[in-house]
Amino acid sequence: MSRYALQFAYDGGSFHGYQIQPNAPSVQAELEEKLSLLLGETVAITGSGRTDTGVHAAHQIAHFDTSVSIDENLIYRLNRMLSPALTAQAIYTVADDFHARFDATSRTYEYRITRQKDPFLRDFAYWYEADLDLSAMNEAAKLLLSHTDFQCFSKVKTEVNTFECTIMRAFWEVDGDNLVFTIEGNRFLRGMVRAIVGTLMEIGMGKWTVADLKRILESKSRQEAGRAVPAHGLHLVKVTYPEASFGARCS
Repeated sequence: MSRYALQFAYDGGSFHGYQIQPNAPSVQAELEEKLSLLLGETVAITGSGRTDTGVHAAHQIAHFDTSVSIDENLIYRLNRMLSPALTAQAIYTVADDFHARFDATSRTYEYRITRQKDPFLRDFAYWYEADLDLSAMNEAAKLLLSHTDFQCFSKVKTEVNTFECTIMRAFWEVDGDNLVFTIEGNRFLRGMVRAIVGTLMEIGMGKWTVADLKRILESKSRQEAGRAVPAHGLHLVKVTYPEASFGARCS
């Protein structure tokens, strides 16, 4: 058996999240089904993380094991079988002990807000026209870099061993008529990024202050934080691994 890393992207609006679940389409289920058909053996994939229903990914990584030799045409053949909302981008050789989830050093997400009604962005950005104070939101975002316990931003019914996360970057910027929030961390809790964005927007609207965010973080209560913004504005844009984690590109 040899281990490979698959790089892929998807429109989250077409799936009920990444992880396999009964009676609902998922990214993992479709990839496993098509890879198993192509390789002629049962294939199970392990992703770098799970995205919720409606969340998009421009760059996602999963590993799988197979006894079949991977040829340069696999990506071509795989993409002919996958639905239009899911695309395989590349396959790489990796070490037998490579793990897509545990070896990842960081994940980067973007949350996109459009300030103009745009039919071409309706499924990929949150339409919000009211004014937001980006300076206040960026000042508040800096506080996330010095904090590690993010229980206040986690979904209540979730099974995790720790609420500890390390945030390396968190900032807002203007991109034409859009606002983009970029956040990079070693790991994220379920619903964490969307709750952070909702809370920062409350500060941008002038309803809360940076001091309120500090209070919310120290409370460790999801009820104290802001609402979760819609899933369709959230994009996983990069999963980072140590240098030389990936070997030759197979396809």
